[in-house]
Amino acid sequence: MQSPEVIRERLADVQARVGNEVTIVAATKYVALPDMAALLEAGVTVVGENRAQDLEAKHAEYGDAFRWHFIGHLQSNKVKVVNRICELVHSLESTSAAERLEVPALLQVNLAGEASKGGVRPDEIGGYLGYAVRGLSAMPPAAAEPEASRAWFRELRQLAERHGLAELSMGTSQDYRIAAEEGATFVRVGSVLFL
Repeated sequence: MQSPEVIRERLADVQARVGNEVTIVAATKYVALPDMAALLEAGVTVVGENRAQDLEAKHAEYGDAFRWHFIGHLQSNKVKVVNRICELVHSLESTSAAERLEVPALLQVNLAGEASKGGVRPDEIGGYLGYAVRGLSAMPPAAAEPEASRAWFRELRQLAERHGLAELSMGTSQDYRIAAEEGATFVRVGSVLFL
């Protein structure tokens, strides 16, 4: 974990590269509970958690010092925790979770049809629009070069436009700049800030 000063510099660098219209979500899956204090001191305001139990533990310690987003696989039985703590879910992918969700969500789309990843098929998006879906999210296939993600990000933006959705969560530490160029409103970064 880097010092708060280094994290602050890196956060400013990422913001400068993506522009002020893009919200940086610090992905804290591998950040230990005590290390969250360094993020707070560095000026990180939005964090994304992958697991409901980690979300609960970190929120119990830091409360509303952060704005909490949920970015991991959302099980229906964990929705109650997410409803209580989070302002946005980036990873909605089932109607059972959608029916219980009380906070806005981004529908996770599996653009490449990868068996190893969750998400709905592009042709299933319409079936979720009656819920509190305000955008889409996606993780493109792993690639050696960030530029390889551009076509996937563009496809997600076009799908969002087709369905009248304004928010896009796409891009990670590897390819966040390309994602921002293609219309991301949220980028989820971790290693570029902390490691």
